[in-house]
Amino acid sequence: MTERSSLDAGAGPPPAAVAGPSPAAGTRPAFLPSEVDSTVFDEAFLRQLERLLLIMRSPVRGGLKGGRRSVKRGQSVEFADYREYALGDDLRQLDWNVYARLERLFVKLFVEEEDVTVTLLIDASASMATGRPSKLVFAKRAAAALGYIGLASEDRVAVSALTGRVARRRTALRGSGRVFRLLGDLSAIEPADGVTDLVAAARHAAAQLHGRGVIVLLSDLLDPGADRVIRELAATGSELIVLHVLSPDELEPPLEGDLRLVDAETDERVDITADLATIDAYKDRLAAWKQSFADIAARRGASYVDLASDVNLADLMFAELRRRRVLG
Repeated sequence: MTERSSLDAGAGPPPAAVAGPSPAAGTRPAFLPSEVDSTVFDEAFLRQLERLLLIMRSPVRGGLKGGRRSVKRGQSVEFADYREYALGDDLRQLDWNVYARLERLFVKLFVEEEDVTVTLLIDASASMATGRPSKLVFAKRAAAALGYIGLASEDRVAVSALTGRVARRRTALRGSGRVFRLLGDLSAIEPADGVTDLVAAARHAAAQLHGRGVIVLLSDLLDPGADRVIRELAATGSELIVLHVLSPDELEPPLEGDLRLVDAETDERVDITADLATIDAYKDRLAAWKQSFADIAARRGASYVDLASDVNLADLMFAELRRRRVLG
């Protein structure tokens, strides 16, 4: 599992997205339609997402006040502690009730809520456009749901498409009112032509980060350097969530007989004979390959979640990612 490959024998990759029916006049077009999942980004689904929050293992420091608790002490509605008054402290924070009892000056400390940037890294390599349903469509839909959770939490949300050797970062958004801009940014991502160097693209994305936050990588990890990608993104200091997306055919290959497999990026071709022993050996290597990513992520304090691209989006958000402690 070190090469980007398509399991569609003798055929090129299918389209990155399947267009839905044309919207009726005067109605809003459907964003990110799926050929297998009826979940749509309507008001009811968005309201459900607003009840969720990306779980962070440690507090962060941001640039603006937002919806996250920080280790810093500041001015908010949640009382934290007292400390003795020192010259230069804000006199408005003096607690006169304590002074009346102890005849000593104390200032009130509060938990400050800090701004967090949620960066959604979408692997837009050619291999992500393969599978039925497309891995790229699934990744964009999952990113849209996670991005909206961030917007509803008053976090900043930025989308970056990893393609070629670069990360094409969109302008960061803030506030739930920017959801259609978020959906539009994700809808515009198309699979790359040719080979994608995931390590180089992820490094470019890391160089564009400002401060700590949350990084969500959505990728099939079909790159020889995928383990380095996880290690280097985790080393940025941001909390890393890896959503490892594979198609049903990659998890359970429906292959039999003499076949030719075609690499979706390099067009390299490999002739194989698929029988039960071959499929069993493939599954063993697949399980070991995925476990290696899980182990790397665990050692670096990152979250790793392996997924099939046909998972229902609502089930992913409200069941699987909550079970994995990615959402709460």
